[in-house]
Amino acid sequence: MTFLGWMLGVTVAVYVEKIDHWIALLLLLWVGIKMIREGFEQVDGDEEGTCEDQTRGMSLVVLSIATSIDAFGVGLSFAFVGGNIISSSLLIGLLSLVLTIIGLTGGNRIGKLIGKRAEIFGGFVLILIGLRIVVTHTLG
Repeated sequence: MTFLGWMLGVTVAVYVEKIDHWIALLLLLWVGIKMIREGFEQVDGDEEGTCEDQTRGMSLVVLSIATSIDAFGVGLSFAFVGGNIISSSLLIGLLSLVLTIIGLTGGNRIGKLIGKRAEIFGGFVLILIGLRIVVTHTLG
């Protein structure tokens, strides 16, 4: 999905190159704010943090689609800022694989320690990256 987002972005980049940094900012803001909001949302379940199994049925499908849309938006941003899509897509895929394995093997313990805070932190990082893109593009 990152690569598909980049392909779409490359086809329209010629038409929006004067505002591409603002588009990248908006996309990264969208993903970052979404992550921060999800980080502050209550987890369904009892007080001990247990919730329905997210690895089965429609929950898995919905989570997969949401993740794909986020990856598509990141790929679109890469097209506007001129990132190397091949190495970026490979790195994103590799990190996703490694983090999925870590999440599957130690997710409950890690989730209890840093779960929502990591999502909030990641959202702020994406917003800062978007702001950096605008600042370097307008000043550089």
